[in-house]
Amino acid sequence: MNLEEIKDLIRLVSKTGIRKVDIEREGFKLTINGGSANSSEQPIYVQAPQQVIQSAPVAASPVAISAPPSESNSSNDDSKYITIKSPMIGTFYRTPGPDKEAFVNVGSSISVGDKLCIIEAMKTFNEIESEVSGRIVKVLVDNASPVDYDQPLFLVDPA
Repeated sequence: MNLEEIKDLIRLVSKTGIRKVDIEREGFKLTINGGSANSSEQPIYVQAPQQVIQSAPVAASPVAISAPPSESNSSNDDSKYITIKSPMIGTFYRTPGPDKEAFVNVGSSISVGDKLCIIEAMKTFNEIESEVSGRIVKVLVDNASPVDYDQPLFLVDPA
């Protein structure tokens, strides 16, 4: 079971009000407790066998070795840009609706107060407005993807 499948299960539990989900596969056990409707915290318990933990670093090692040089190069290139970060945890949407155009695209000029995206959190759609002026250089998140608090969403050239 990969991370995306686990995230999908967590979303399912939170949206449907299911109280508890237990999944057990070969050497892997996952328990998701939805908690009560009044509870603001939803505990998630994941147990993985020692074998999986040992094999994960081996698979990640080649990526980790090649990643730092490209990260340092991209951070030097991106240092002149302003990063717009997510103010909350939720689901990122680039458009106001399924058949609508994106609020902003790469190359779009933005001003303070312009709508950039929507983040759905707890069944509430929050319009995220720009706090800077400039031009969108890069969109860092795919549409309908989960985002964390303070996760970079856009790169803006303030010039």
